[in-house]
Amino acid sequence: QVQLVESGGGLVQPGGPLRLSCVASGRTFNYYAMGWFRQAPGKEREFVAAISSTGGNTYYVASVKGRFTIRRDNAKNTVYLQMASLKPEDTAVYYCAAMLKAYGDSYYNQYHYDYWGQGTQVTVSS
Repeated sequence: QVQLVESGGGLVQPGGPLRLSCVASGRTFNYYAMGWFRQAPGKEREFVAAISSTGGNTYYVASVKGRFTIRRDNAKNTVYLQMASLKPEDTAVYYCAAMLKAYGDSYYNQYHYDYWGQGTQVTVSS
């Protein structure tokens, strides 16, 4: 069992930065690929970014490439989403998720993830 707790959300002005953190419980964090997803009001939850268990591979949705960076610190059981140049359309609840068996396109598919955090709200507005 893995428990995930996100933090770092809040209100930020357009163009500003924000860093989300997700801390995982347990001693097997380094076995899991990690992903960030988001859900805006009235929309489906969508993939944002993911990182392999070793941190050697990262994946992004096209709309955030060049603006968001995902990284992990396995010694701290933590995955981060560094967001820059935020836009109002980035407003959403952001969720982190853990996936034990990662392969191919599974990083992009929410149904392949085994554990989810409770989410943290990010609001981009002036």
